[in-house]
Amino acid sequence: MKGKSKIVDSEGLDRIITRMSHEILEHNKGSKNLVLIGMRTRGEFLAKRIWNKIKEIENVELPIGVLDVTLYRDDFRKRLKQPEVSVSNITFDINDKNVILVDDVLYTGRTVRSALNALMDFGRPASIQLCILVDRGHRELPIRAEYVGKNIPTSQNEEIKVKMTEVDNEDAIFLIDINNE
Repeated sequence: MKGKSKIVDSEGLDRIITRMSHEILEHNKGSKNLVLIGMRTRGEFLAKRIWNKIKEIENVELPIGVLDVTLYRDDFRKRLKQPEVSVSNITFDINDKNVILVDDVLYTGRTVRSALNALMDFGRPASIQLCILVDRGHRELPIRAEYVGKNIPTSQNEEIKVKMTEVDNEDAIFLIDINNE
């Protein structure tokens, strides 16, 4: 398809997730006191894959949860259509834990800001570390990720589309030219 190019295939995605899992463990000197929280939708599945890698590496099962930030977004009231709201699923205490917040694409930083606000409703973590599959630039807020799978600088006419088998029946990262889509 014109205007769409595959940047990462399924094997590449698996390598990225393996590397990020090792970086998380190295930075935190192991898995003690860690919890994983994935942001709906693809961040949730990415967190589960990182959870599986850490389980393979350390032979531990970290607490894992899902965060929906829909109601925390600053553009919530500006949208014309009714937003689809899901439920956050964090069934463990995050107080004094090192939270690894996982999402697929970091762009302006506004979704991450919403996630930070939402997390504070669940408790006061010792730290929140951001783990992002793709950083595409164009930040509007002073937010950066500690763990980045791939930096893919984009223009305003491009976007990143992450596909995961859990929802898309394919594992890949695409760069899409929205003018030629």
